[in-house]
Amino acid sequence: MKYGLILLTLLFFSPLTVQAQKGDLFKKLDKAKKELLGEDSGGLDIGGGLKEALEVGVGDAVESLSKTNGYLESPYKILIPEEAQAIVNKLKMVPGFQDIETKLTNQMNAAAELAAKKATPIFVGAIKQMTFKDATNILMGEQDAATRYLETTTRPSLYNEFLPVIQTALDEVGAREYWSSATNAYNKLPFVKKLNPSLDDHVNNEGLDGLFGLIEVKEQKIRTDVGTRTSPRLKEVFAKQDQR
Repeated sequence: MKYGLILLTLLFFSPLTVQAQKGDLFKKLDKAKKELLGEDSGGLDIGGGLKEALEVGVGDAVESLSKTNGYLESPYKILIPEEAQAIVNKLKMVPGFQDIETKLTNQMNAAAELAAKKATPIFVGAIKQMTFKDATNILMGEQDAATRYLETTTRPSLYNEFLPVIQTALDEVGAREYWSSATNAYNKLPFVKKLNPSLDDHVNNEGLDGLFGLIEVKEQKIRTDVGTRTSPRLKEVFAKQDQR
C-alpha cells in the first residue's frame, strides 16, 4: 500500500503529467478569456447580437419620435407639468392666453422632437461600451433588461447632454419665452401662489421617458416576435433566449 501510494504520487507529479495538466489548464484559461471577450460562445456572437438589437431599437425609436409630430401624436406625448396646471386653468380666462395649454403642448413636443434628433450618437456610444458579460446577462434577463441597462448606464449623462439641446430647441419654437410670459401674467393675478416650474427639466425628463419607453417596446418585439429579427445574427442569438 505504501509503495503503491509512492508510485501514484510519482506518476501524478511526473514532468510529463504536470506538463499535460498545465497544457489543459492553459487551454481552459484561453477558452475562458475568449468567452469573456466574446470571441468564443459556441459560434454565437452574443455581444454583437445584443448591440445590433439595441442599435435597431434605438434607431427605430429615434426615427419615430424625431419626425414632425413624432411625440405629439404618440403615446409619449408630453403634457403640461402637473404642478403648472393651476397656471393654465387661471390664465385661460386672461386675454391672449385662452389657448395656452394647446400652444405649450405643441411647443414642448416640437422641442422634444428636435432634441431627439441628437440622441443617436449618444446611444450608439453607450452601446459600444457594452461588455460580453453585460450582453450575456441581458440576453438571459427580463424582457426589458437591455432597455433598463441602457437607461441605468446612460440616463444621467443623457440628461446633461440633452439639457442644452432641449433649451435651444424650446427657444427655437419660442416655448421658454412664451412660458415666461405666461408665468409672469399668472403671478400678477391677485391671491395666487407664485409659481415658476422648470419647463426645461420637465420636457427633458418626459422626452427621455418616452424615448426609453419606445426602445423597450422595440426590445420586447425583438425578443418575442421572430419576424422582427431581421438579420441572421439576431435570429441565431435570440434563438438561445427562446430555448430557456
